[in-house]
Amino acid sequence: MIAAQLLAYYFTELKDDQVKKIDKYLYSMRFSDETLLDIMQRFRRELVKGLGRDTNPTATLKMLPTFVRSIPDGSEKGDFIALDLGGSNFRILRVKVSHEKKQTVQMESQIYDTPEDIIHGSGTRLFDHVAECLGDFMEKHNIKDKKLPVGFTFSFPCQQTKLDESFLLTWTKRFKASGVEGMDVVKLLNKAIKQRGDYDADIMAVVNDTVGTMMTCGFDDQRCEVGIIIGTGTNACYMEELRHIDLVEGDEGRMCVNTEWGAFGDDGRLEDIRTEFDREIDRGSLNPGKQLFEKMVSGMYMGELVRLILVKMAREGLLFEGRITPELLTKGKFETKHVSAIEKSKEGLSKTREILTRLGVEPSADDCIAVQHVCTIVSFRSANLIAATLAGILMRLKENKGVARLRTTVGIDGSLYKMHPQYARRLHKTVRRLVPDSDVRFLLSESGSGKGAAMVTAVAYRLADQSRQIAQTLSEFRLTTEQLLEVKKRMRTEIQNGLSKSTQDCATVKMLPTFVQSTPDGTEHGDFLALDLGGTNFRVLLVKIRSGKRRTVEMHNKIYAIPLEVMQGTGEELFDHIVQCISDFLDYMGMKNARLPLGFTFSFPCRQTSLDAGILVTWTKGFKATDCEGEDVVGLLREGIKRREEFDLDVVAVVNDTVGTMMTCAYEEPTCEIGLIAGTGSNACYMEEMRNIEMIEGDEGRMCVNMEWGAFGDSGCLDDIRTEYDRAVDDFSLNPGKQRYEKMCSGMYLGEIVRNILIDMTKRGFLFRGQISETLKTRGIFETKFLSQIESDRLALLQVRSILQHLGLDSTCDDSIIVKEVCGAVSHRAAQLCGAGMAAVVDKIRENRGLDHLNITVGVDGTLYKLHPHFSRIMHQTVNELAPHCNVKFLLSEDGSGKGAALITAVGCRLRQELNNK
Repeated sequence: MIAAQLLAYYFTELKDDQVKKIDKYLYSMRFSDETLLDIMQRFRRELVKGLGRDTNPTATLKMLPTFVRSIPDGSEKGDFIALDLGGSNFRILRVKVSHEKKQTVQMESQIYDTPEDIIHGSGTRLFDHVAECLGDFMEKHNIKDKKLPVGFTFSFPCQQTKLDESFLLTWTKRFKASGVEGMDVVKLLNKAIKQRGDYDADIMAVVNDTVGTMMTCGFDDQRCEVGIIIGTGTNACYMEELRHIDLVEGDEGRMCVNTEWGAFGDDGRLEDIRTEFDREIDRGSLNPGKQLFEKMVSGMYMGELVRLILVKMAREGLLFEGRITPELLTKGKFETKHVSAIEKSKEGLSKTREILTRLGVEPSADDCIAVQHVCTIVSFRSANLIAATLAGILMRLKENKGVARLRTTVGIDGSLYKMHPQYARRLHKTVRRLVPDSDVRFLLSESGSGKGAAMVTAVAYRLADQSRQIAQTLSEFRLTTEQLLEVKKRMRTEIQNGLSKSTQDCATVKMLPTFVQSTPDGTEHGDFLALDLGGTNFRVLLVKIRSGKRRTVEMHNKIYAIPLEVMQGTGEELFDHIVQCISDFLDYMGMKNARLPLGFTFSFPCRQTSLDAGILVTWTKGFKATDCEGEDVVGLLREGIKRREEFDLDVVAVVNDTVGTMMTCAYEEPTCEIGLIAGTGSNACYMEEMRNIEMIEGDEGRMCVNMEWGAFGDSGCLDDIRTEYDRAVDDFSLNPGKQRYEKMCSGMYLGEIVRNILIDMTKRGFLFRGQISETLKTRGIFETKFLSQIESDRLALLQVRSILQHLGLDSTCDDSIIVKEVCGAVSHRAAQLCGAGMAAVVDKIRENRGLDHLNITVGVDGTLYKLHPHFSRIMHQTVNELAPHCNVKFLLSEDGSGKGAALITAVGCRLRQELNNK
């Protein structure tokens, strides 16, 4: 017993001693984590170089765009053919993807031989051979009459310009067919198929085997966004943000990039870690100085590396008692599969003895331990180096996504990874150490590149079909110039109906007279109070207007809340509350004793009978105070002031916010005679000739008319351009059938239109993996401010995703692109419709004045106009196109409802004074 223990102890000591000796001998092949992190950083720098337009030509990592923009989302279905040409065998697969209960894939495949004379013959012969094999396959499967989509795995370095266009850069793997380099391989194959004429095929995608691996794994796990091959050769691809790929136009979404990482280090960047053995391998290779990283890590060279080390150690007397056999000196005699066999944990040592014996050496126990350890060091180095470069890609993804912790899946294929007993475990372990803030799943690719090509084709097919259907849905929002001219014409008709006495009652665009008969002329002077009531807050302002050479407007204001019980109590309570707020403000300003003229911005529908009399037609915006509807709001305010008996005010004008906007801008710019609100709601006003306003006596001069154009279309005159989504928004609104134009172009409703489209697209499986979340079902969740943010040009899709996630919508990159497109279509139409309405107004003014050409300014206010990144530009463009005889300028209003009310009051006082002076 003791003897056995002593023997075991001696053997362990011996083993440890041998291992230490080898470790010392091959210390330059063993890397600390610090070195691996340094290699990772070098790789990341090269990666960035490869992505840049100016730096790509000198970069070792070519970062070739693959034009694969999406991984499978689980909704792919159909019948596809995949061709896989990458070695001496040529494989054809038929891949059926179906959705019975869950997505299933059926595959039938056949392998065809590619003879040497074809590999080294002409390109025409090679592609004729491929076309012939494809014809044979289709005949056997009885599908010659079907035009099936084809995916083509072509595992040679190619420059792609489209998904179905790929130019061969250079042949590798013993292929040397003439006349193919520099040519588009899809064109060559199509030509060969056409020449046969006995079947038709639709080649939709060319992919590299690495991309095929990522797509195959992506079918099983939608988190997969990296593909790696660790076999005879090595390469990797991953999903990069399109905005970082300078070689491709556009910056929306992602695209798979083929790194061609085997060439990492070809510029000397890895010289400090290459050993004499790496240099010797390179010197004896077919392509010295090229693919240096691949020569350090891939299966093609690993056995040879071990052989060179063993020869040197034997020469130095460290192995086999210094004996060297002819077999040991023969290149290629020690294969990578031998390395895998030697490293098996149980029978490794006996396998070592067996392999070494075949090489003619008679190994001792020491020799076997030493050789096993040499293999371990060489294969471990390979796993470590791959881990460092993969860590570089993972860190890149983590940064691109802007997340604290990365969750992703890496699809892997290749004989070295699959067959070597320790490789996968070592690789995973090192990656997790180098990228600690990550959860990385490694997924082995089954039937890799062939199925992958079919998947790329299936995704391309799905995306093409989806794009077609999305374009069809959104085409309803893309109005033609003819349609917009028709909207303009109908608006003109409705304007006329509102102005004429005989049709005013049934007109939808009410054209309400405001009794504002002049814009400011610059002589206005004095102190004025302004009240602004239009929502849950109520503002009181003191506006000091000074005329003369240096005209100034100075404002002081205070905001008061209106409690819900006051909004929905009695009219007396509401106006008493308003008067109390005015009293507080006058105390605050120390102006209780002055009898100031006052302008009252009252943003509710009113029928005015004079400048200082407005009868409330109906409450909106949550107000329900009793005994107000049908009453003159100025009268109610005066009674409230009287009840308080503290101060007196001269109520000169009751004002609508649209008119206030026009007056504010007119004070700065005399040509401003139109006001526009494009915000939560939408409305316009303009200076109409008195002779055209039949509801009011008098033909002289002009008067501002409040159009109340939001109700345009309530007669059904816009039904031909309203979509099912507009109808849904209208049906579920607080006022169905009312304000239809406003519901198509104002901020309050655009988000709701978008939400309805997104629900429909999700039901049809285009978005959010077909899952309608509770959030998406919630009315009003998609605020218009999100449209403005999503459509901002400066916003990357990453930020769009975070907005959607904030709304509880777990979106992919592709989802974000579609959402952005939907938002764009809805807001573009809103701006165009608003522009068509405005074109009708400016042309009406031009005709009123009998002018060939009109110069005019529109005063504008409203959050949609101010904050949306494209609304104002599209609206201006539409007005210019639809009213070519008008030169229309737009001026942004500063505080129309406050300053504007004071200016209307000031103009009213001036006109009253002028009248008295007569």
